Amino acid sequence: MDIKELAYFKTVCEQKSITKAARHLYISQQGLSKTIKNIENELNTTLLIRKASGIELTRTGACLYSKLPGLLKDYESICNEIICIEQSQNHEIELLSSYGIIRLVTPECLDDFRIKYPHIKLICHEYPDREVERRWAQGHGNVAFLVGNNLVDFPNARQMEKFEIKLLVNKTHPLAQKEEVLIEDLKNERLYLESSEFNINKLIIQRCKAAGFKPDIAFETSGFSLCHKMVRQNKGISVMVDFIFDDMCGNDLKMIPFKEEPLYWITYMMTREGSVPNEDVELFGKHVMKWQEDIQNNCFIR
Repeated sequence: MDIKELAYFKTVCEQKSITKAARHLYISQQGLSKTIKNIENELNTTLLIRKASGIELTRTGACLYSKLPGLLKDYESICNEIICIEQSQNHEIELLSSYGIIRLVTPECLDDFRIKYPHIKLICHEYPDREVERRWAQGHGNVAFLVGNNLVDFPNARQMEKFEIKLLVNKTHPLAQKEEVLIEDLKNERLYLESSEFNINKLIIQRCKAAGFKPDIAFETSGFSLCHKMVRQNKGISVMVDFIFDDMCGNDLKMIPFKEEPLYWITYMMTREGSVPNEDVELFGKHVMKWQEDIQNNCFIR
């Protein structure tokens, strides 16, 4: 058994189901079952009992699960420390970014950093929100641009910008006559939305659920552009934030704020630090925040 297999077992315990855990881990149910069987064979014990309602831990399974949080945390800490040292020695910054944030920060910001600090290698990867979160938790990257609502309490998290999430409709749609909308106005409307891999999906679905209805999601996609296209063709409605709407705007579309407590698309920069601060990461963090400040002060156009 290895550390990855133990992490898989921990997920099964947390999800209380092999099926749910496999879905969460993005692996096959058969593969996960085989992993659990391998651990059981090596320890010569039965760790869990499969039931129709999920799984039930045996005494040995409960014992193993109780030891895993500390073990996995220590292992993750060691790996992160080694990665931090390697990246610092190699003058390498690996940036993980949720889709849309580099567009917000602007590619010019990253280009300017490369020009000012040519000895630092800046590598950028863009993913959906949840994939960035997963990769960051697994120890990838030493800087991350994330979308969230409560990341400010995380160590080394700095809020960058936030934008109000608004309803996007075609100007010929009946809702376009309103200057404000209620979340209830989404009821029975065909909604085009980013997929569950994006935090905006969770925010909208939770708000609809709190209002007592399940939204009619016509299609979930991996980006705003398809949502924008379908609304332009008046095939449904969507939600969007101002800076993306400004890039894609057309005279046939309208953004409408929600009357209730606003929903926000909030961006954060996370930095990963080892026991010894990484000067390259610190330089990058200061550079990005200064660039954002210059944008806010209209020193240049985004």
